[in-house]
Amino acid sequence: MAKSLHLTAFMRPVSLHTGAWRYPGSYPDANFNFGHIRSFIQKLEEAKFDAFFMADHLAVLNMPIDALVRSHTVTSFEPFTLLSALASVTEKIGLAATASTTFDEPYHVARRFASLDHISNGRAAWNIVTTSNPDSARNFGLDEHVEHGERYARAREFYEVVTGLWDSFADDAFIRDQQSGIFFDAAKMHVLDHKGKELSVRGPLNIARPVQGWPVIVQAGQSEPGRQLAAETAELVFCSPRDLAAAKMLYADIKRRMPAFGRKPEHLKILPAALIVIGDTVEEAKAKRAKLDSLVHYDSAIASLSIALGHDASGFDPDQPLPEIPETNASKTGRAQAVRLAQEEKLTVRQLAQRYGGYAGLAFVGTPQSIADEMEAWLSEEASDGFTVVFPYLPQGLDDVTQRLVPELQRRGLFRNDYEGTTLREHLGLPRPANAFFA
Repeated sequence: MAKSLHLTAFMRPVSLHTGAWRYPGSYPDANFNFGHIRSFIQKLEEAKFDAFFMADHLAVLNMPIDALVRSHTVTSFEPFTLLSALASVTEKIGLAATASTTFDEPYHVARRFASLDHISNGRAAWNIVTTSNPDSARNFGLDEHVEHGERYARAREFYEVVTGLWDSFADDAFIRDQQSGIFFDAAKMHVLDHKGKELSVRGPLNIARPVQGWPVIVQAGQSEPGRQLAAETAELVFCSPRDLAAAKMLYADIKRRMPAFGRKPEHLKILPAALIVIGDTVEEAKAKRAKLDSLVHYDSAIASLSIALGHDASGFDPDQPLPEIPETNASKTGRAQAVRLAQEEKLTVRQLAQRYGGYAGLAFVGTPQSIADEMEAWLSEEASDGFTVVFPYLPQGLDDVTQRLVPELQRRGLFRNDYEGTTLREHLGLPRPANAFFA
């Protein structure tokens, strides 16, 4: 088969669109109902999606209470608990979870992902993030958020420790010889004994090496330090370029950095997030999107814009252009994108807020055929290796993708008809990492 798309599903929250839970026919409790989520992942596996991707938040979103009461993200399952349960009702779809390098410890993260990889027979993926929500700091004993540069420095060292811990045992260390009474070969256990600038971790990890060697490494973000970290460490990148041109620049930039680290560009898959709204005609799809956007209250809209800017926008004149926004310690990528969008499209604060209150990122709105055309163009022009699908509402939005778009992609030879293997690495065409300490 020629080069084909990879598809993952962004599923926490089950839709990033603020109005999703209010859409006619949607499940308003979809974000916190195990029965619904189980049905979603089984449909995705039937459609041969690469992975089910759970983002995570370590605090309720930092927005005014009038906006927060309208948010379906305020309650959601803890990722490892949910994915462990979902592993038992699926067989091949990948299971990706976010774990923060800012407020967690490497030993915990290494142990959880190794466990999930064994429980799922090789389907785990770790989404490395540096937490940007300042309210999260207050849930972990800090009065102020960790500085942006310090967060990335810790993340790089964190990665080294976690992957080192996964290599604590050789693949054949556990001999379990009942006659001799020897359970494992001590010569095949490595004590990491890491002492760095940010972290001190002795090891070894008290769990066998993961089925995949290491769970797949996922990274979100597209800032300069984020791109560098992706080129060094990531195997799958979740990002949000605003259009084809920006995506091509991001794709080329990250991949051309990889050889300097002894890495092959094909060993990293870049999957931009894309909201997909499908209709029988392009006009019908646009009407669905308009209906969805209309369900976002202005309280939520302005709060979402405030999060993107890292600055309280509630006092801005809603019918004037966006004023000058000072630098903050929040996500620099999100702020830059919001400012650029306002400038390029000459949007008022109200118009910009409406965009962010619903979904401001890349969107494919049309028929299965027109959306397949767009996806094919992104693949052929090296703007992406596939997409992280954001559903507009559930279950219908998910059904539209799995039952209408996927068959069209398969008909064109752009997407698999069946899984090529059993592990997530096999789905993505990624090599199994060699153990750093044992040949």
